[in-house]
Amino acid sequence: MLGRIFTVGGYTLLSRLTGFARDIMLAAILGAGPLADAFFVALRLPNHFRAIFAEGAFNAAFVPAYAHVHGERGKASARLFADRIFTLLFSSQLVLLIAAWFFMPQAMSILAPGFTDDVEQRRLAIELTRITFPYLLLITLVTLYGGMLNVMHRFASAAAAPIFLNISMMATLALAALFPGAGHAAAWGVLISGFLQYFLLAGDLALHGGLPRFAPLRLDEDIRSFFRALGPATLGSMGTQVALFADTIIATFLPVGALSALYYADRLNQLPIGVIGIAIGTVLLPEMSRRLTSGDHAGAMASQRRAFEFTLLFSVPFVAAFLIVPDVIMRAMFARGAFSNADAVAAGATLAAYAVGLIPFVLIRSAVATFYARKDTATPVKAALIGVAVNVALKIALVGALAQVGLALATAVGAWINLLLVVGFAVRAGYLDFDKALMQSLVKFAVSGIVLGAVLWFAAGFAVSHLARMSALRDEAALLLLIAVGTVVYAGLIRLLFGWGWLRSLVRS
Repeated sequence: MLGRIFTVGGYTLLSRLTGFARDIMLAAILGAGPLADAFFVALRLPNHFRAIFAEGAFNAAFVPAYAHVHGERGKASARLFADRIFTLLFSSQLVLLIAAWFFMPQAMSILAPGFTDDVEQRRLAIELTRITFPYLLLITLVTLYGGMLNVMHRFASAAAAPIFLNISMMATLALAALFPGAGHAAAWGVLISGFLQYFLLAGDLALHGGLPRFAPLRLDEDIRSFFRALGPATLGSMGTQVALFADTIIATFLPVGALSALYYADRLNQLPIGVIGIAIGTVLLPEMSRRLTSGDHAGAMASQRRAFEFTLLFSVPFVAAFLIVPDVIMRAMFARGAFSNADAVAAGATLAAYAVGLIPFVLIRSAVATFYARKDTATPVKAALIGVAVNVALKIALVGALAQVGLALATAVGAWINLLLVVGFAVRAGYLDFDKALMQSLVKFAVSGIVLGAVLWFAAGFAVSHLARMSALRDEAALLLLIAVGTVVYAGLIRLLFGWGWLRSLVRS
């Protein structure tokens, strides 16, 4: 399992790194003004729907069902099941795309009401969203193909596909003079990347399993079982996306730049979520589904506990850095061109608020895997909806005093409630056991995070006083210094607190 995690995590890391290069271009060209806010609305809307219908609900319902059919009745039955799901998925997404295209002005009034007073910004947001929205159909098919490949233990192409989004957007931004504006260039980059990602996954699947085809729909037991899982999973994914929609809606009423601050902070926050949390969760779900199908319940539980430890091992340094030195990170990453130091301060404060919930953000995919692998998508919904209710209530309470920082903090608190409830339900059902070894690991990770945070705080003060005379690349040098010091200190803490035996056992698992 570890090798597959490194495959997914490695490609995801490359995706995030190229994503940072893309965001540096976006920040320098679009800045954090009205144009940037309009584009980020155009980018967020199809991504919200993608998270609901594709990567969120669909993966949770499809991967265990496809793995079960494949393992129990063979390739032919699995192929027929995939054909029918493909037909349903393509048809539903095509209807959604047509509706969104024709009713985009009405949708924009609901989803970005703060743009109503600025006619030009509203017009631009509608225009850009009409360009980006077909990306949803393409990426939904990419998700289907990726789920099929994952069950075959082929993870590379699905993990590498997002790299095309970054490369495509950088290419169109570099050629922005050929478009009506920089916002249009970025939007067309999103759409072009959808085609590139589709052809990558379609090619891989065609070589190793065969592409799904249109098939007559028949509600047999496999399809009914899929929909029984999909319904609750959609509610759970929709609940999370309602909270994110609330961010977009509320932020359109905040001063110019709030949406951009949320975007850039979330982009950095997504680095550990994608490289660690989603990568491990992606590998863990088919692994647990396979073990449970063969009756190996103890092995499934052990895989999940190891996934927790592996996730925390790589997440703790990000929590410490995002909480202690977010301003240094933001200035070093984005403060150039149209993106000012004041923009970096606003985005840094937002990043620190997101970091409060980074642990549940990265752990939730591994936590819910124990339910999804058992085709129980209903139980995680209860936790998700309670977390969302608290999240939205806190957004309303905090936005007045803290602006977009309050929105991010509310998201973090909601994530903690969601994770704690999911873990509690899993323990009560007997799916997860917090044994002595796991509890000791949690305490050691907490200690290492606190010590690392203190070291970063002192190192940041040292960097400020000793690099002040640098006329250029001062923040970049400070960030490199903090990374070097933090890496050495954290490696030493893990060696001291856990020992080589624990590390060897984690690698062998």
